[in-house]
Amino acid sequence: MRLIQRGLAALFLLTSLAFTGTASAADPAPTPAPAPAASSAASAAQAPDAVPESTVPAMRAQLDKIPQTIEDSGDEVAALIAQTDDISSQAQRFVASRTGPLADLNARLGELGTAPVKGAGTEDPDVTRQRTALEKERNALDADIRLARLVAVDAQQRGTDLRNQRRALFEARLLERASSPVGTVFWRNIAAAWPADKTRLTNLITEISTGLSTALRGPDRGNVIASLIGALLLAFIGSWGAEHGLTKLAARILPLGRLRRSLLALTTVAATSLIVGLAAQWGWKALQEAGDWGELAERLGEAVAMFMIFPGFVVGLGRALLANKRPSWRLPPIADAMAARMKPFPWLIALVCTMIWLTTEINTLVEASLASAVATHAATALGLSALVAIMLMRLRLSSIAEEIPEWRRSRTNAAESALTKAASKPAGEPAPTDVVAPDSPEAVRPLWVGLFIGAVAVLLIAICVLVATGYVALASFVASQMIWGGIVGAAAYLMFKFADDLFMATVSSNSSAGQRLQKTLNVRPQLLDQAAVLLSAVSRVLLAFYVVIALVAPLGTSPNEVFQRSGKLGTGFKIGQFELVPGAIFGALGVAAVGFALMALLKRWLDRSYLPTTTLEPGMRSSLTTLLGYVGGALVIGAALSALGIGIERIAWVASALSVGIGFGLQAIVQNFISGLILLAERPVKVGDWVVLGTAEGDVKRINVRATEITLGDRSTLIVPNSEFITKTVRNMTLANAEGRVLIRLPMPLTTDAARARDVMMAACAEHKTVLPTPEPSVSLDGIEGGFLIFQVIAYVPSPRLAGGVRSDLLFTILEELRTANLPLAAYAAAPMPAPPSADVPVSAAAPATPTTPMPPSATA
Repeated sequence: MRLIQRGLAALFLLTSLAFTGTASAADPAPTPAPAPAASSAASAAQAPDAVPESTVPAMRAQLDKIPQTIEDSGDEVAALIAQTDDISSQAQRFVASRTGPLADLNARLGELGTAPVKGAGTEDPDVTRQRTALEKERNALDADIRLARLVAVDAQQRGTDLRNQRRALFEARLLERASSPVGTVFWRNIAAAWPADKTRLTNLITEISTGLSTALRGPDRGNVIASLIGALLLAFIGSWGAEHGLTKLAARILPLGRLRRSLLALTTVAATSLIVGLAAQWGWKALQEAGDWGELAERLGEAVAMFMIFPGFVVGLGRALLANKRPSWRLPPIADAMAARMKPFPWLIALVCTMIWLTTEINTLVEASLASAVATHAATALGLSALVAIMLMRLRLSSIAEEIPEWRRSRTNAAESALTKAASKPAGEPAPTDVVAPDSPEAVRPLWVGLFIGAVAVLLIAICVLVATGYVALASFVASQMIWGGIVGAAAYLMFKFADDLFMATVSSNSSAGQRLQKTLNVRPQLLDQAAVLLSAVSRVLLAFYVVIALVAPLGTSPNEVFQRSGKLGTGFKIGQFELVPGAIFGALGVAAVGFALMALLKRWLDRSYLPTTTLEPGMRSSLTTLLGYVGGALVIGAALSALGIGIERIAWVASALSVGIGFGLQAIVQNFISGLILLAERPVKVGDWVVLGTAEGDVKRINVRATEITLGDRSTLIVPNSEFITKTVRNMTLANAEGRVLIRLPMPLTTDAARARDVMMAACAEHKTVLPTPEPSVSLDGIEGGFLIFQVIAYVPSPRLAGGVRSDLLFTILEELRTANLPLAAYAAAPMPAPPSADVPVSAAAPATPTTPMPPSATA
């Protein structure tokens, strides 16, 4: 889990590590003389040759040397925090290395058994002596482990206290007020401190000049010059060549789609940062080995070589997102003209940030005066604000409607068309009121663009006001955060795009990889699409977590703490009485995914392979697979909750809490669920049965958790709650007997030869192939109704579903045979239709006609 977190955080950590100096420009002015305790502890922490022994007393001694309070929030405090983290890591390694031997000693003591009770008997002296030695060794090892754990806890607590104190000092000094640059006191302070600052700066310049002269005039002069030229070529030509090479490689290897665009942008940023960083290290190492550098100059060179990763990252990020030479590969939806105007700004941002960082770093190295630090803060605030103002003016955001991207032009064309139609309308018709002119900024500018411009303008005004009133540290911090937020936002946009494109290109059903997964795993396309969206959402959440950490990194913390914070969150955090552990959450999700996948495979195997070989009927098979799905789903959910750390007692507590809600609002749902279980267990109604429920009848298609699906005769589906089958009367046509009955009632005159009519009807039933011989069909004289003989024909068929068709066939046959045998059915006069009302008579006065003869009974089944 931590490897995944570190991999996702690498891009933001790269920028954070490089931008530490720029962010520190907002820190308060460094104190020339730090506290003695902090200085001594920091010197002990920075001693490279002091390798502490991995013993508990040595770790405790190191921890006791770290002060509990600090008076500064500079690099010395960062060294102290790093030392506490190192002591904690040593203690944890100490515990881990001795946990195994302690378990071995406990096992050996368990084999020897417990010592006999006094007076209960004697044992071999060798066994007693061996047990005593093992217990002594075990107790000593256990005591060391306990003490080491205590040291680890104390070190973590000490580091947490130091971080909190540093953050408090940082926040307090941000609000310190200095002399205003618009007043004379500010400039008098600079003039008064200039002689001392000039002396310190001269010493640094002398060291740099000495180092350069010895490196460029020494015996290795040629190698140094060649290395410097090679480093410059690598930084500029190498990054350019890497970008073009990656573009050709992506176009040749990767398939068409969005993934290759975002992947190319990401690799361009990484390659540019890496190449520029390697070039800086190459040039500095050549100068360092050939020259005679002083302590301050060497520290400055090391810092510059490390910082060059940041401008390389900014330039690479700008080139990757703008893609001026390949517009079709551009990720943001911006026009070519706007991208061309933004082309110089990545270089300007990198240059201004480098100059500000270099000034701040020099102030720190030479221990410049407070006036110099205040002036640096003011220059930082004004310089970064001027850069943002120039950027806004250059982009002409106030007239962004002139350079809208292609996906906005359709809306403009629609507006123009609407205006044209409105102008061509006749004078009498009203013109539409909801049409916006195409040249109006409101027609194309989203709301968030206006809000963003307003917020930036307010920040620029606030920075100028803060500088004018003397709050230069706060103004410098706000300006630095404004630039830093833009860089982090651009990097986050790139990472979000890459995460979306990655999962859509590898998991989605529309991709070739997704189609191969669909064929291999035999899953539905919708399931792959859902998985792609969920994986993209999870990756976005993780990326957003690191984006927030990167945004708050300058707030009194160092970028190195990103790993520590993510590691702490990896160990879990509490919400009330419940502790959430990210590793346990992913483990629970994995258990649920694997469990449900195995259940789906098992149900498919039972339904398609095993159950068809048994003598069970289809309805019973469906009931068994459904019950298995319920039981398996409950087991998988229980296993997932156990992996999440939720025990049975917590589940019982949740169930008891839910019982109140069930009692009020979920009664019907629970009733239907229990009714579904009863239907599957007792099986009064099963899949495939023909049921009659009220006025509806049809075949049971599926018994779900809450309701049952019934397919009606017109091919429609009736959704019936399961409780209806338990609490109401249901007629199951195929429950106990699968045979169907055909019933026909025919009216005939009183003069009809009843015996001949009976023979005709019996012959028709005997000739039909579907009519069962057993039970044999029957024809009976049901009685006399309305002056007619009522014959009743009863026949049986193999299934009730065949009764309607057989009845129709028998009627056709019987009517034909009766006509052939001169045995007519009862003749009756049809009822005349009601006469329509006259035009002169109201509708209510028209009386319907009455039939002259009674209507005989109709034939029924």
